[in-house]
Amino acid sequence: MVLERILTQSDKWRLMRKISRCVIVGALAFASQLDAQDGVETSGDVLATALPVAALISTLVWKDDQPATLQFAKTIVTSFGVTHVLKRVVDKPRPNGGDHAWPSGHTSSAFTGAAVLQIRHGWTVGIPAYLLAGYVGWTRVYVDAHDYWDFLGGAIIGVGSAYLFTKPYDPNRVAISLGKRDGDYSIEFSFRF
Repeated sequence: MVLERILTQSDKWRLMRKISRCVIVGALAFASQLDAQDGVETSGDVLATALPVAALISTLVWKDDQPATLQFAKTIVTSFGVTHVLKRVVDKPRPNGGDHAWPSGHTSSAFTGAAVLQIRHGWTVGIPAYLLAGYVGWTRVYVDAHDYWDFLGGAIIGVGSAYLFTKPYDPNRVAISLGKRDGDYSIEFSFRF
């Protein structure tokens, strides 16, 4: 991929930080134009989509020998499928009078994105992502669309789906080294699973 050849590792992290800032600032700026409740709900809606999109972009930018985009696709499809099947089967009423409350779809989506980011890129990326995902869940409770059990169910499904399919990003999984000891030469090949 051309982008892979042009950008260094630090360039990629800078790009990801800029994209993240733009998404957050954009969501907050849009939300500030609405009244308080609508603004909170809208910012949660935007982040519920932005976190999985950021995870998808990260699989396209940071390449290793794993099929990361396929892992992400399996993760998001599983999370979405499990969430929406359970919504129909459980059919728990929402605090605002609607139906299909458990588990929270917004929360499962946000936590799916956050967990993929954390698993692939570590806790430095994961902590802010999980905080944003937690904010998404809180917005759903705040606007009376869900209660905290719905939030918890969505979070567990999102994180669980990611841990089923996502593997850590590791550009150095394969190593080959040459050595010489006591006049003998060796070739060492190692692969981390």
